[in-house]
Amino acid sequence: MPFTNATKLPTLLTFLRIALLPVIIVVFYLPYSWARPLSCFIFVVAGITDWLDGYLARKWNQESRFGAFLDPVADKLMVATALILLVEFDNSPWLTMPAIVIIGREITISALREWMAEMGQRGKVAVGWLGKVKTTSQILALACLLYLHDIAGLPIYQIGMVALYIATALTIWSMVGYMQAAFKPETKE
Repeated sequence: MPFTNATKLPTLLTFLRIALLPVIIVVFYLPYSWARPLSCFIFVVAGITDWLDGYLARKWNQESRFGAFLDPVADKLMVATALILLVEFDNSPWLTMPAIVIIGREITISALREWMAEMGQRGKVAVGWLGKVKTTSQILALACLLYLHDIAGLPIYQIGMVALYIATALTIWSMVGYMQAAFKPETKE
């Protein structure tokens, strides 16, 4: 079936999210005071496409296997890119540890989903509400950390660090949930 513009839009938004990552990187390293706020803005725009592509795909009944594959990949790339930039900038174990936990969880759950799919049980580890809350909390925390500067006396970077630890706790909680679901014995009715 040929694609119409409406059919392509959710997938194009996901590709846009991926395409914005090199832009975020370049802007992040620019030697200007506005570089970090601009990298934050681009990151937030990318985060909005995460919500928008799924919303439009459902609304227009345009959900696809490719979109279901690509969307979480884009999310993971986005979060990992921001974490790597921030760890390199901050050079602190207080940022490095949550970054390792978050990236490690993403690798673990991706591998778990692949393994469960090979066993014909991918549905046991489908994305749930907690995974969506986890991703949203990560994006909000990382946006604060990318922004760096205070706003009206609010210490945005410090708020971002607290939010990152909350996101890390949600990350662990969601991983435990996926692991429990994957290894829960089948009950026969």
